Amino acid sequence: MKAKALPVAIAMTTALSASLLVVSSFDNQAQAQEETFRWKMVTSWPKNFPGVGQGPERLSQLVEEMSDGRLTIEVFGAGQLVPGFEVFDAVSDGTAELGHSASYYWKGKAPAAQFFAAVPFGMNAQEMNAWLSYGGGMELWNELYDEFGVDVLVAGASGVQMGGWYNKEINSVDDLEGLKMRMPGLGGEVMSRMGVAIVNMPGGEIFTSLQSGAIDATEWIGPYNDLAFGLHQAADYYYYPGWHEPTVMFEAIVNEEAWAELPADLQAILRTAISDINQSVLDEYTARNNDALETLVNEHEVELRRIPDDVLAQAREHSADVVGELAASSELATRIYDSYREFQDKVEDYHAISEQAYYNARNPEGDTTQ
Repeated sequence: MKAKALPVAIAMTTALSASLLVVSSFDNQAQAQEETFRWKMVTSWPKNFPGVGQGPERLSQLVEEMSDGRLTIEVFGAGQLVPGFEVFDAVSDGTAELGHSASYYWKGKAPAAQFFAAVPFGMNAQEMNAWLSYGGGMELWNELYDEFGVDVLVAGASGVQMGGWYNKEINSVDDLEGLKMRMPGLGGEVMSRMGVAIVNMPGGEIFTSLQSGAIDATEWIGPYNDLAFGLHQAADYYYYPGWHEPTVMFEAIVNEEAWAELPADLQAILRTAISDINQSVLDEYTARNNDALETLVNEHEVELRRIPDDVLAQAREHSADVVGELAASSELATRIYDSYREFQDKVEDYHAISEQAYYNARNPEGDTTQ
């Protein structure tokens, strides 16, 4: 009898151990679900600024609701916790767990980051989202940021921007010579090669600089935001198209250590909320820009002008050089550009018989705004 009792005892011990493991697992899960996290999010935009500034606010609200308050995010506008151009450093060093900005502001740290914000004559928002999600772009973006201790998710887009505000008419390339203009990223480098003195500054400084004459021209985003800044009060001429920024993709950068501390369900909630604002920010610009443009033209009598063909032609020529030089600047930059270019070539072929062909069919009269 005693010999037979031993296996029974072993079985009972094994079952008890398994039960304890299950209980312990449940306890750990319960403890993780009870733990709360308080994050700070710094942005490069004025607090609550329409569109790009309200995206982070929506993100904060969604995360708190979806997590039942387990993860809260306090949003700081540019200059409230750190200056707008120091968002990347603040997230990298852990001053803030999360940041919202545009990657071309970090060209001094990672020049190839400009590929993920805006490429002159490059892909629009729809095409960029496709490349990032299904063409390997997001993996390359995260690889670029690996050395800085941050992860990145795409978190909004502006859509095709306007060409900028000028305090004088631009009738030829010669009219650009000597102008002082605010324009970031690769577009700014192109304009520099066309005789423009480029000045970089956060959005909150644009109006006073343009009004005071510290700059002669600026681009910002588009009618919705330009009207909010009152740029029509500082310059008369509003040019299109925004060849320099066929979209700007906004980024959510996350401190890697802070991210690793989040339970898996909170990571999923944060990813989902960021995905939501990626679409909602673009939708808001699409919905608001036309009404704002009508207000600028009809109520404020802004002179809407098309950029002359010779200016566009030179910009296209210089863009090829600028982008090519950036692509050759490092092995990773080359891989990013090759991936970008290959995807753009393919999507252009399809869009020629889909999107572009449809626009032409919808508006057979062509451009009636000239």
